[in-house]
Amino acid sequence: MAVGGRRHQGRELALQTLFQLESYPGDDPDQVLAYHAEDLGASGPTLAFAADLIRGVRTHQAELDETIRAYSYHWSLEQMGKVDRMVLRIAVYEITIARNVPVKAAINESIELAKTYSGVDSGRFVNGILGRVAESVQA
Repeated sequence: MAVGGRRHQGRELALQTLFQLESYPGDDPDQVLAYHAEDLGASGPTLAFAADLIRGVRTHQAELDETIRAYSYHWSLEQMGKVDRMVLRIAVYEITIARNVPVKAAINESIELAKTYSGVDSGRFVNGILGRVAESVQA
């Protein structure tokens, strides 16, 4: 599998894990990750990438949510669909904190995840917010 493919699968795995952890906050993050990794057939570097994303998003969630609120002009965080919220948290983490992938790659991946798991309109919604976040980071 190509590196981009592994990272895409890692983001997908992180999204599924974070989604479940928000729905069931008492669940063990490592067990939830292992369950979804097995379901997706993910291992090695893909699993490690997903684990890093999950850990980063969970550690910095308050800061990420604050950033999302600042750049979401018409929707409160609580009004957003849960998938959109998780996708945005992952992307904002990658763009503003981890900074280990090109901004454009993080945005494009996030749009694809939003469209796949939430719908075409979600892709546009995510793109709008992340575009503003990216401008602020690159300024």
